[in-house]
This record gives sequence, C-alpha cells and structure tokens, in this order.
Amino acid sequence: MIEPGLARISRLLQNTILPWRAIHVAGTNGKGSVCAYASAMLRAGKVRCGRFTSPHLIDRWDCITINEKTVDENVFREVEASVQARDKREDIRASEFELLTATAFEIFAREKVEIGVVEVGLGGRHDATNILRHPLVTVITKIGKDHETFLGNSLEEIADQKAGIMKEGVPCVVDGTNTSQVLRVFGENARKIDAGPIFCISDDVDDSNSWIWNKLPRERFEAHQQINISLAIHAVKLALERTCSPLEILPLLEAIPETLWPGRLQFISIKDVTDRERHILLDGAHNAQSAEVLGSYVDAKLRGNGAPVTWVLALSKGKNLPELLSRLVRPGDTIVASSFGPVDGMPWVQPVDVEEILVAAGALGIPVQAHAATDTKHALCRATQISDNGPLIVAGSLYQVSDVFRLLRSYRGIENVSLV
Repeated sequence: MIEPGLARISRLLQNTILPWRAIHVAGTNGKGSVCAYASAMLRAGKVRCGRFTSPHLIDRWDCITINEKTVDENVFREVEASVQARDKREDIRASEFELLTATAFEIFAREKVEIGVVEVGLGGRHDATNILRHPLVTVITKIGKDHETFLGNSLEEIADQKAGIMKEGVPCVVDGTNTSQVLRVFGENARKIDAGPIFCISDDVDDSNSWIWNKLPRERFEAHQQINISLAIHAVKLALERTCSPLEILPLLEAIPETLWPGRLQFISIKDVTDRERHILLDGAHNAQSAEVLGSYVDAKLRGNGAPVTWVLALSKGKNLPELLSRLVRPGDTIVASSFGPVDGMPWVQPVDVEEILVAAGALGIPVQAHAATDTKHALCRATQISDNGPLIVAGSLYQVSDVFRLLRSYRGIENVSLV
C-alpha cells in the first residue's frame, strides 16, 4: 500500500542516529542513473558510500549497496527484522517502503557509510526518504507525467512534489532541460524555504560543463545520459566541497564510462533461454517520457532501413497504454504482450491484463501484429521465433526487467546481475 507522509518514518527512526550525509535525488526519469553515476564516482574516490534505490532488481536487498556491492543478505535480514519488530512493538503500522527505507538508513549507519546516495521512492515532499533533514545536496532530474493519482495531473503539480526535497541552505542541482514552467516551480520552492543555490544544468556544452566533456567521450552517451551524468558530477562535486574533502572531481570521472545501470538501454544475451544468437535490448521505460526516449533510440539505432521490431511488453496497472505504445511501436512491428510475476515487498503492484495490451495495440490505427504470452519465458521464446534474429526489445516495466534477470539467473546460476 502507498501511504505518503513522514509521520510513520519519523517514529521508526526517532531514536536512530544517522551520522552519514546524503545526496538526495528526486525526479520522474533518470534518478536511478544519477544515483548510479554518483555512487560510482564516490567509490572511485575511496569514499565509503551507500546507495539506496527502488525498486529492487532481483532480490529485495539488492536496492541497497555498500561501496557498489549489494548488501549482505544476512545483514539486511537482521536489520530489517529489528525495524519490523520496532514497528510492531510501537504500533506504528509503517508501509513496506517505509520499513525498507528505515532498514537502508540503519544499514548505512551500521556499515559506517560516509555519504549515502538516496533515490526518492515516489514524489518527494511526502516520500519516506525525505526524513533526511540535512542532505549535502539535492538533485531533481527530468519531470514527466507518472503516478498522477498521487502527485497531480500537471507537470507543475508533479514538479512541486519533487521540489519538496529542497532544504534551507542546501544546494540543489536541477535538470535544465525541464520546461520553463517546471523550472519556475523549482525556483519558487527554493525561494520559499531559502534553499540553494540552484544549479541549472543545460544540455549545451559551455564554460560551466565543457571540462566534463573534455574528460569524457560525449559521443558515447545518449542525450539523456549526458544530462544525467552532468547532474551526478555536479552533485558529487558539491558534496565533496561541503564535506571539505581534499578529493578532486576530475579523476573521479573515470568511473563514469564503466558504470552499469541494469535494465536501462542494456543489451543482454538470452541464448541460455531461447537459443537466440543476437543480443536483445532491455529497457524499463514505463511512462510516456521514458518511452519517447526509448522509441527515438530504437528508431535511430536499431531499425536500419525500416526493419520491423519485435516488442515484449508488460506494464503496471494505472499506466496510460495508448501513450506508451504510440511512442514505441511503428507500422510493421510485432507486440508480444506479457505480464510480470508478484513483486516481493510490493503487493500493491499488479500487471495490466495481457488482453488490455492487445486491445490497445489494435487501437493504434497502424498495421501491427499482437500476440499473447503467459509469462516472461513464454514471451521471450515467442518473440525469438517471430523476430527471426531481428531487433527484439523488452520494455514497459522495471518489474518485467526483474523477471528477465531472475529467469536468466535460474539458467546461469549467477548472483551478480552486472554479469548478464
């Protein structure tokens, strides 16, 4: 169940000392990638760092890392049990995400983390992670429409919720490619609480960021990745300055090209499952904005002479199917509609019925083939047959991405998802 508000998380952590400092990241799209880049740079500088992102990828505890390694399962379960016992003893009735947030924050303290990179779960202002009162720096990425039931129906309303992570006297790094209306909301929120300064990062190469692209191969990254990299670099630079660290930022940039954020524009092999030779593209695009980015990437990089694409799609209930499909699917493409399994620790997340995806595909008004699949394995096998080694893409939900990784792990017996 999603129950925004800080009262319960405040009670859960009221007697917990959190000595670590935070880089707090909100936004609709890109916040996970920003967190990944930031923690990779901190680790490169030998700063003891933690990272807390959501949702988890395969196991509930892989959303928490210490020095870029997933927290030990036994440590996670021990701290989680302690938090759950406190919740029950004090009749707090915290939500699953609040319990997870408290667990992550206490693990950071236990593991003597110096800087924790924390991704907002939902929104910002009323999110459990906003219990962080004195972060080193806040970051707000690209704003788009998602979770409108909780955050509002306009970009301005959603931006206002995201801007709730701003704190008095704390610098905030924002994605300058947001609309002028969204940037105005950020500015208004900052003035109200005397936050700042605000660093607005543009996609232009100018004096403010040319030093980054003199060090990194800009052409290697997509436009949205370039912005996310810039946001992360500026955030880490500010965090180091505010802790009076002697570290220089430039050497840390070497960690960027090696940073992997699974399930985002990631090519993987599914040969173990389907005997397909060519890698498939895995991307968790699950709202209109991220679907637009993925669709543009596929059009530019994979279609080649108008080659049709086979899509394996599963989505969460509540998503706008026509908006997503129209940004991905082109005439002649094929959709294999699937669903994902139960999400551990998130029982409220449910997949859209396969039939709904088929109906939405039929309503696109373009020639598209659509097929139903019973589960992820069936979907991948069916798509492999249909695609005939042409482009095959899994998208629509991070929970489907998780199912693919779990399926691959069952074949390969691997624990580290970065190896897939």
